[in-house]
Amino acid sequence: MTKRFPARRRALPRPVAGGARPDPAEFYAALDLGTNSCRMLIAQPRGSQFHVVDSFARSVRLGAGLERTGRLARSSIDRALAALRVCRAKLDRHNVRRMRLVATEACRRATNGPAFLRQVERETGLTLEVIPPEEEARLAVISTAPLVSTRTAQLLVVDIGGGSTELVWIDLSKVPPVERPRALMRLHRGFHTEDTPFPAPKVVDWISIPLGVATLRDQFRDVADEAARFALMSCAFEEAMETFAPYATLPQAEGEEFQIIGTSGTVTTVAASHLGLRRYDRNKVDGLTMTTEQIDRVIHRYLRMGPEGRRNDPCIGRDRAVLILSGAAILQTLLRIWPTRHLTVADRGLREGLLMAQMSADGVLEDSC
Repeated sequence: MTKRFPARRRALPRPVAGGARPDPAEFYAALDLGTNSCRMLIAQPRGSQFHVVDSFARSVRLGAGLERTGRLARSSIDRALAALRVCRAKLDRHNVRRMRLVATEACRRATNGPAFLRQVERETGLTLEVIPPEEEARLAVISTAPLVSTRTAQLLVVDIGGGSTELVWIDLSKVPPVERPRALMRLHRGFHTEDTPFPAPKVVDWISIPLGVATLRDQFRDVADEAARFALMSCAFEEAMETFAPYATLPQAEGEEFQIIGTSGTVTTVAASHLGLRRYDRNKVDGLTMTTEQIDRVIHRYLRMGPEGRRNDPCIGRDRAVLILSGAAILQTLLRIWPTRHLTVADRGLREGLLMAQMSADGVLEDSC
């Protein structure tokens, strides 16, 4: 028999009025139910960052078969509900009151997405909010702000998800170098910040491409030859991003003033493979700079391994093995198009962006504006 929790009201972060602000020791939570994974962080503000007190991550494959049927499958829903019950127990255990619980591309696209979200609330008491692509892109930028170099005048943030890939191009040239990482944090107010009294980054363009590691794999899963499938996935992704405005002006963005930050399981897996980590170590991966030659070598090794080799490789892992080629096709396409020799690896993403946006809005981070 399915265990049912009583529904409770979701506590969303709100701007604090009248000089009163939340207790800095209070716990915040961010939950991201994506096309492939369910992930949650519970954290406390600490200085200009936050300290994680509990976390959860599980592959639920919510979008399995979505490309073909347009619906969330019964087995996918069951896996997601099981994961969300664990999240609910953790939220209760830590008495978390300030949280954002979001769903992304799979729930945006599925015809039975609204019914699924009602079932989640009925059976777990959690109210999930389907966020639009623009907010997903913005939160990815916020999460990577601490990794932005003060020398960066032009920034491209790439978030390769399960069901979509977000690209955000930001012009920081008008922002004083020392202010650039902090200025990106102010994007929790939105991409359009012209009315701010502070130096503002300019979002030149952004795009949410409905191709991620799961959806791209599903689209070409019937192509038996791996090399042919990889080439087709690369071509499909390049074609899908042709409307991205900076695509036509790339030669202007070169050298140390141009930085690409990649945030996703694909990027961190490639970094772990490059480092030869038999056991994943976030401290070695987050903030790592890789050259395009190093990334190409890893991707070519993935292709040589074949399916069985990738499944047995400790740097990839069995859950990631079936998706790493589609993610690699996206990553290699991006690095082929943009004239850069380096990529900054970010082991941070939507959850971290949700936490930092909540804490910044509440004014509990040092130097938050």
